[in-house]
Amino acid sequence: MTPSASVPAPHGEPPAVPVSSPVISVVLCTHDRPGYLEACLAGLAAQQHAPAHETLVVDSASPPAGAARIAALAQRFGARLLVLDKPGLSRARNAGLAAAQGRLVAFIDDDAVAAPDWLAAMAAAALPGTVALGGRITPHYEAPLPAWWPPHQVAALTVIEHPSAGQVGHDLPRGVEPYGANMAFDTQALRAIGGFPEGLGRVGTRLLSGEESLVLRRLAAGGGAIRYDPAVAVRHSIQANRLTPGWLIERLYWQGVSEVVLRRLLGHADSAWRAAPRRAAVALALLPLRLLPKASPLLIDWRWRQAYAQGFLRGLLRPPQTA
Repeated sequence: MTPSASVPAPHGEPPAVPVSSPVISVVLCTHDRPGYLEACLAGLAAQQHAPAHETLVVDSASPPAGAARIAALAQRFGARLLVLDKPGLSRARNAGLAAAQGRLVAFIDDDAVAAPDWLAAMAAAALPGTVALGGRITPHYEAPLPAWWPPHQVAALTVIEHPSAGQVGHDLPRGVEPYGANMAFDTQALRAIGGFPEGLGRVGTRLLSGEESLVLRRLAAGGGAIRYDPAVAVRHSIQANRLTPGWLIERLYWQGVSEVVLRRLLGHADSAWRAAPRRAAVALALLPLRLLPKASPLLIDWRWRQAYAQGFLRGLLRPPQTA
């Protein structure tokens, strides 16, 4: 069930809202995208055979016009609204985690739409001992996927379509794990590790990532099971401005930065330094490719590798908080 909307307390603190023991708290973080938000909330409102649940919309410092529309949508769909004064995806997720009242806390991107049985499938897939759960993320391309797009980089668009359920690290291929657009956690387990690291995660146009990987590794270290089940499904909108060579190169550059920050936070900085000579060789050998126009797909497989290596080196040479 979904509680009625309410106005947040000052400074974005969650208001006191009576909820009859929700099983799942759905946290929906957004920044000035009311059009996507409306579709996402409509999908949550259309859930079938769902367990008791609540929906929390976290407005990550949207400008006034967008904030007003987001507030109106939260009220219309009966969601609790939290308003933050600083942007940042990890910060927004942590605010939702702090306010969550469910045994499970689920996160869905504002540009994703849940399948009608998303919550029911999630409750069924959260077997005893499960601390994290993810599911299928199918793409809804707002423009055709370009023919030049490297097949092995479709995952960079937050797409995962593995057909079989299983436990990460046991009976699933490498790379099949919960992705941020569609993931759920045991609420107490996620709180116990401190939630999401706010030194990682998207802030504005900065594509720093790795916060989800860090959380999953910390949870796995505690002995809990991390599961993937394709029945827990959402459809993810892929904006046309992401289907460009420039976006892919930028995305892989920041992935390189993120990999170093992630290793530092896990206490493995030495492994990043050991990899530095190889990354430097790649970055230098392919440096002339930076002369190609950003809009050109020519030699894109080599150009993203150069961008990743360059980002990796930047992560090494700057402290995490300034990367």
